[in-house]
Amino acid sequence: MRLGVCYYPEHWPESMWEDDARRMKALGIEQVRIAEFAWSRIEPTPGEYDWGWLDRAIDVLGAAGLQVVMCTPTATPPKWLIDRHPDILPIGADGRPRAFGSRRHYDFSSPSYFVASEKICTAVAERYGKHPAVAYWQTDNEFGCHHTVVSYSPAAVGRFREWLKARYQTIDALNLAWGTVFWSMEYRSFDEIDAPVATVTEAHPSHRLDYRRFASDEVARYNRMQVEIIRAHSPGRPVAHNFMQLFTEFDHYKVAADLDIATWDSYPLGALEEQWFAPEIKARWLRSGHPDFASFNHDVYRGMSKLPFWVMEQQPGPVNWALWNPAPLPGMVRLWSWEAFAHGAGCVSYFRWRQAPFAQEQMHAGLNTPDNRLDVGGNEAAQVADEIRVVLAANADADAAIRSKVALVYDYEAKWLFEIHPQGADFHYPRFAFEYYSALRALGLDVDIVPVDANFDGYSLIVVPPLPVVPADFSARLESSGAHVVFGPRTGSKTEDLQIPANLPPGALSSVLPLRVWRVESMRPNVTEAVRLVDGEGDGVGRHWRDFIHSANGDSLDVRARFADGHPAYVRSGAFHYFASLFDDALTVQLFDQIAQQAGLDTIPLGDSVRISRRGGLTYAFNYSDETQTLSEIDDGAFVVGSPDIAPQGVVVYRSI
Repeated sequence: MRLGVCYYPEHWPESMWEDDARRMKALGIEQVRIAEFAWSRIEPTPGEYDWGWLDRAIDVLGAAGLQVVMCTPTATPPKWLIDRHPDILPIGADGRPRAFGSRRHYDFSSPSYFVASEKICTAVAERYGKHPAVAYWQTDNEFGCHHTVVSYSPAAVGRFREWLKARYQTIDALNLAWGTVFWSMEYRSFDEIDAPVATVTEAHPSHRLDYRRFASDEVARYNRMQVEIIRAHSPGRPVAHNFMQLFTEFDHYKVAADLDIATWDSYPLGALEEQWFAPEIKARWLRSGHPDFASFNHDVYRGMSKLPFWVMEQQPGPVNWALWNPAPLPGMVRLWSWEAFAHGAGCVSYFRWRQAPFAQEQMHAGLNTPDNRLDVGGNEAAQVADEIRVVLAANADADAAIRSKVALVYDYEAKWLFEIHPQGADFHYPRFAFEYYSALRALGLDVDIVPVDANFDGYSLIVVPPLPVVPADFSARLESSGAHVVFGPRTGSKTEDLQIPANLPPGALSSVLPLRVWRVESMRPNVTEAVRLVDGEGDGVGRHWRDFIHSANGDSLDVRARFADGHPAYVRSGAFHYFASLFDDALTVQLFDQIAQQAGLDTIPLGDSVRISRRGGLTYAFNYSDETQTLSEIDDGAFVVGSPDIAPQGVVVYRSI
């Protein structure tokens, strides 16, 4: 457990660097990320490198006892490169280039940019690969930010055709898989296939899904190139990338497979404003963030990181990029930091050391104000640094790895498919995955978030939010785990080629779910369907979606809940549970509680404002509410940080019972 910070020496007079480094170290900072946007300073003109300033900056940081996270600067290609190779600019859905003047203005498929990136990455890695102060690397910065994963350039279309050839081998196989006989869309060769954009009405859904898969693979290809260069010139130093919060436009599992560390950038208040949450939810958690949002992302990235995951950018105060940008309540920067460690983080790094007084992010707070005085976030970071020493001294395995008894399956292709084929305008996969996760966390359960091809051995409960495409061996792996499994609606509803399964949904899951979904409907936001448990112990409503189901083999189904019209809403087959709708929060929590207990798990009714996490023999409790919360049945002597009374926006740490 350690703290870091993001620093931009090129933004400040060199006379400030030594004092900055000294103050970082005194504050408790141990590592510093630099240079992810510095290409124009490293290579101010083509082929001419200015290393002097960066050499001196790294030497200053190293001399202060700080470890450097060195970045490749490819997120911001300089103007001279764009002028030389305008094909680097991505092409939007409107057919126009996305111009120079901000950042991430490049096309992952551009051959010119691939070569230019190889060159600058090699130069940086050769220069600093063995520097004693450089301990880690970061590739690029926030792949895909600002909607830049998908490009419709000629280069992208050309590479897409090659991608299709590799996938389908023959054009006849593609026509069959896509069903291009519909609307007379049959192709004679791969060279006839364009990007699925600017069509009169809806483009072919299988075409669109494959284009999304292709674009995702281009991100992985580009990242892999950088990782291979770094490993060649800086052996033994871990390589990371900073992913974004709840970002789903490429398959992060594939990109993370080439990395040592999955990191992410945590901005709980900006995220709350930009996500689907209702206005009353946004108002309630305005200055704290939703109690489950940051932890959801922690668990996503923990699940794909070989080494302990990091938070590469932690919000230290107001940000600049949301529609409205409130200031965090006192204590929240500390709470967010400890929450990351409680979920398995190895480092929490704050963005940024000092607020910039110029350019696009001048309203984004740092640990210091623009006039170089420690801000609220800086003081709370210093408190966290002191507490880390206390926690590590009190428990030698405080930074141990986490292994939960509950798994939630999270899939990026599911989001793309439901976006392409929603059938209901508000069928939003990340929201439903988050709501399932939030219900589990409200019961005091630690959760691993895993891919669809995960090993499920050792789990007692596996939760599968709506998952349209399931692997052929999915049901066998789930069954062999011995766990109770909960499936959301629409699971198994499509084939890999985006067709309805021949045996109807749940398709490949029919061996463990002997049911048949014979009709579906989506529901407007102001429409719900009443749901009643058959044992009379509760009721609620179904929202967004409804599967109409009956037995696939003529046997009677074990119906656990019904809609008001008598159709099954929740059925069970042994340890397998199928929800035919997205239920309201209270009913979801109630059902997960019942199923978790059937799976042999102990649950704790936490409500919506207190959360607990367990790591390395310690339990961490977080209070998102504005009132003091008391932990009962915990000995005063068990507390390492705090006491049984958790202050508003407070954190306590105690030895697990």
